[in-house]
Formats: sequence, structure tokens, C-alpha cells
Amino acid sequence: MYLEIVSPETTLFKGDVDSVSVPGVTGEFEMLNNHAPVVSILKEGYVKISGSIEIDEENISKFEKKDRGYWLAINSGTIEMNANKIIVLAD
Repeated sequence: MYLEIVSPETTLFKGDVDSVSVPGVTGEFEMLNNHAPVVSILKEGYVKISGSIEIDEENISKFEKKDRGYWLAINSGTIEMNANKIIVLAD
């Protein structure tokens, strides 16, 4: 599935991933390939992405390398998943 993470300043990440976990307002949830369409508001926490991921050098300092993927700290945001494409608008 394809993930794009966008902040007010720049696009932080775009590429194929295996899974994405996000801090929803009612709790953390994970999306895998062929997940049902979803739109949600995000609260402070981490966007966790896993898979064979390559992050641009200009943005790598914003991510933490953990276990099998990368974590990105956010204050808030929104997420939309539809047709195996996820867009995270992060603040």
C-alpha cells in the first residue's frame, strides 16, 4: 500500500509500506493492505510505519528508527485511507 505523510512545511514521506499505525482520538489503530476505507482525526502520538522504507535525507532526522520500521512524532492531524492509499496530514 502507498503512504504519503504531509506536514504544513513539506512532504515528509511517500512510498510503499507494509503497515501503518496511527494515534486515533479513540485509540491507536493499524492499517494493512486492503484495509477498509477510513477517515479519522489524529491526536498527539506516533505514526509508525513498517516495511522496506527509504526516507529522504532531508527528512530522516524527523523519524526515529524502531524495530522493523520508523516512528514519526505528531501533535495532531488527520488520516484518510482509500483504495490502498493512505494520506496523513500531520502537524
